[in-house]
Amino acid sequence: MRGYVGVTDNDWYRFLAARPETAAAEVNFWRPGGGRGFHALTVGEPFFFKTHSPDNRVVGGGFFSGFAALRMSEAWQLFGIANGVSGFEEMRARIAHYRRRPIAPGEDPEIGCVFVRNVTFFPAGVSFAPPPGFAANIVQGKTYDMAEHSVSGYFTDLMQLVLGHEIEIDFGQPWHDTGPVFGDPRLAPYRLAQQAFKAVVLNAYHGHCAITATKIRPVLQAAHVKPVTDGGENRLDNGLLLRSDVHTMFDRGYLAVDPSYRLRVSPRLRDDFGNGEQFYEKAGQVIALPDKRMDRPQREFLEWHIDTVFKAS
Repeated sequence: MRGYVGVTDNDWYRFLAARPETAAAEVNFWRPGGGRGFHALTVGEPFFFKTHSPDNRVVGGGFFSGFAALRMSEAWQLFGIANGVSGFEEMRARIAHYRRRPIAPGEDPEIGCVFVRNVTFFPAGVSFAPPPGFAANIVQGKTYDMAEHSVSGYFTDLMQLVLGHEIEIDFGQPWHDTGPVFGDPRLAPYRLAQQAFKAVVLNAYHGHCAITATKIRPVLQAAHVKPVTDGGENRLDNGLLLRSDVHTMFDRGYLAVDPSYRLRVSPRLRDDFGNGEQFYEKAGQVIALPDKRMDRPQREFLEWHIDTVFKAS
């Protein structure tokens, strides 16, 4: 299993540590320089926070929930104070400080957003020294194989503190097992928190509706193929980016996507409303999809939607 130790802004950490109810859900560990991607972890792997020098201590941790490149305003709209600031103007000033240049009026720069869920910040007076091999000149962070003998004991102790209880951990076992890992649901792979789900779906579909290609962001919504209320999860391969009206039609069974990613349109759309020609024209066409195959909707979720929700007749 991998773990990542990220260097955190001290003000960001202190703001969220004082608001444990916000941190416990999900936070945005933003990067001011833009959306170069974050490939150090897969969803569900541990992410730890280390303060800058001279403090230079590990002060908490959580579980990686996804990455998206978002405009600054979008990050604020989705995460609010979970960005580690009290207001949008403060966030704007902090980003400008790290970019080392003013943000022009009306400018809405893109930032890299690393989402971390189930965050625990340690109690006052409790912290860890940086892990072995963490050089003083590391600016962003470092990935570790936590199964390595030289660090496994360190990360075992650190994980117990993050989880808040003792747990049997084998850092050497395969990570992407089905369902909860090591008996703790916070360690389950693929699962995203709600706001991260919205952000990573928006990012994976490049800000375009998968069916209509609409790119007007205020009307785009992250749709679940299998809803959470029916046992689905907030995971990228259970998501589609849809225009709001298309989302409603999908949820009500007038539209579906088959396992070959072709659009299906219910005859009931015409029968019930005498409308929908724009969708009948697209019937049988492959929808727009994320670049990575693993990010595309899973066959089992699409089949569930067709069998359970779609109005076939």
